[in-house]
Amino acid sequence: MKGIGRVIAVDGPAGSGKSTVAQLLSRKLGYTYIDTGAMYRALTLLAMREGIGMDDEAALASLARRMVIEFVLDESKEPPHRLLINGEDLTREVRGREVTARVSQVSAHPAVRREMVRKQRELAEGGDVVMEGRDIGTAVFPSAYAKYFITASVEARARRRRDDLLREGYSVSEESVERELIKRDIRDASRKTSPLMRASDAVAIDTTAMGVEEVVEMIMKDLMSRSGLDDLSAG
Repeated sequence: MKGIGRVIAVDGPAGSGKSTVAQLLSRKLGYTYIDTGAMYRALTLLAMREGIGMDDEAALASLARRMVIEFVLDESKEPPHRLLINGEDLTREVRGREVTARVSQVSAHPAVRREMVRKQRELAEGGDVVMEGRDIGTAVFPSAYAKYFITASVEARARRRRDDLLREGYSVSEESVERELIKRDIRDASRKTSPLMRASDAVAIDTTAMGVEEVVEMIMKDLMSRSGLDDLSAG
């Protein structure tokens, strides 16, 4: 079994900006970027394709076990960070509104989370990673090299998520997005297995009034204070 590389955990609620921050951070460091939320979205999409009920925990866990997951960087595409499931590029498909509406239900099943955590740990074997999600610093890698909890006001998060949806061709109001975010926050924070919460040793960063570059610069400074820059480089 390969050893686990250096893990930088980036957690936070939906719309906080953690994905954009984690992607840019991974490129600056030369680390592999792993989006655990996309893994649950991919499982949800495959379950919809196969007609598996979102409440069928055993079938969903079995499907998760069979999934072959790859995260690759392809500079010729936008976005360059791509998600391959069983060899199929599902980067955009997993962001659909139907998947978004169902993924919290799928991710709440303990058997599903156990299987996904196993896969997430496997993905970190043999290399350094920036891994983002909701329970990386608390459940997946409680001994991660560094942990960051990215948050923002619900108003800022709703505005960002609405702008993302508009770019994808969906017409939604900021108020409706805000309501959905609040519901999702409650579901994620109240689930019995690996609820959304800040690890006690995570650095909290409120991005409400911050740009992505500013957030990444803050994280880089924190990382450099722990170790020399050469020590941070992937190798």
